[in-house]
Amino acid sequence: MNSGSGSGGGNSGAVSGHGGSGHGTGGRKDAYAYGRRNGVNLPALRGHNDALVLDLLRGAGPAGLGRTELAARTGLTPQAVSKITARLGADGLVAEAGRAASTGGKPRTLLRLVPDVRHAVGVHLDRDELRAVRVDLAGRVVAESEGPLDFRAGPEEAVEAVVRAVARVVDPSGPPLLGVGVAAPGPLDHRVGVMGRVTGFPSWKGFPLRGVLEGRLGLPVLLDKDTNAGATAAAGAWLRATWPDADAEADINADADADVDSEVEADVGAGSGTGVGAGPGGDGHAGGGPRTCVYLHVGTGLGAGLWLGGGVYRGVRSAAGEFGHQVLLLDGPPCRCGARGCVEVLCLEAVNRGDLAGAARIVGEAAANLVALLDVDRVLLGGRVVAAAPDVFVARVGAVLAARRLDPARPVVALAGAGVAEGAAEMALAPLFGHAG
Repeated sequence: MNSGSGSGGGNSGAVSGHGGSGHGTGGRKDAYAYGRRNGVNLPALRGHNDALVLDLLRGAGPAGLGRTELAARTGLTPQAVSKITARLGADGLVAEAGRAASTGGKPRTLLRLVPDVRHAVGVHLDRDELRAVRVDLAGRVVAESEGPLDFRAGPEEAVEAVVRAVARVVDPSGPPLLGVGVAAPGPLDHRVGVMGRVTGFPSWKGFPLRGVLEGRLGLPVLLDKDTNAGATAAAGAWLRATWPDADAEADINADADADVDSEVEADVGAGSGTGVGAGPGGDGHAGGGPRTCVYLHVGTGLGAGLWLGGGVYRGVRSAAGEFGHQVLLLDGPPCRCGARGCVEVLCLEAVNRGDLAGAARIVGEAAANLVALLDVDRVLLGGRVVAAAPDVFVARVGAVLAARRLDPARPVVALAGAGVAEGAAEMALAPLFGHAG
């Protein structure tokens, strides 16, 4: 475990001009999912376009992308891309990654994101423990801390625990922090940062956790449900891993930049200005539809994060994803939510008696209901109970989905591959890359 030291409140550093979330671009949605996201050739949307380019470079990893590939993927002119990358380079966010192999012309200069110039912190407030991580712009954990937490003790004690945890992972002499993402049990109101009536913990209802933490930490804070943070981490890792090959999208001569009139800036590509481009086949990805997944968290409780249409779906009241409180057994054992026979109480009873295979089957039955309702591509599993027996959960959940499939193309079942705290940190990074927090 690598823990930093120092104060959690003295290391702020938002990036001016590069954190635009794309408001005003005609219905823009966030999308690691899409092979192409359209830029807009208007000076007023400079922040949007800068964020768009940064996001593409992040997805490309250390290998980087050439300016012509960036132009092809965004719909911006090569000249516009050159101006954007020059600005980002001056801010230290972009650097050269070498040159691509020559295909007969001048070798292309490749550009990459510089991950260590800004950091963010993610905090997972669980019912009995707290984990905090500091990550770089690539989402890599550079420091972490974890310890016990008594959620029942109330919000004031939890706030103190968060402040201490952030102080442990922050490096006062390190890169500026973009903000802190906090993931907590729901229900809660993501929009205003206020906690709801968490099942079993009534003292949390109405507590303005985001505002209190912003006052204590002196940093922007984003608050969301733990399952939504888990979905953000899991879906982001999956979608970045399946990013389309750069050369497949842009067979453009490397000298094209020099042939463009520096005064001409024309929109390129259908739908330019929406911020949501079509991938291969015009539908978001080569598989024939927008990438969708559900993240199922099995820990001290059960919940689901829904990644639909290129982003987390929260519902109009931030209440979507109460996976654990669907009733599987009428007149079953009482659940702490007030109902009987809920997935959560049935699953946790199986866990408590040591029957992890039975617990996994229960999760699978509930997951099959969700898959039938939402028609998702992937079911991603996480949480401490899953971590205790990952092979059992993947196999048993997959077996139930195979037995109950209504369509031959059943979803893939896999481990999430990233934790809730990492997802919370990703929420704090999101505005830099033009995504909603």
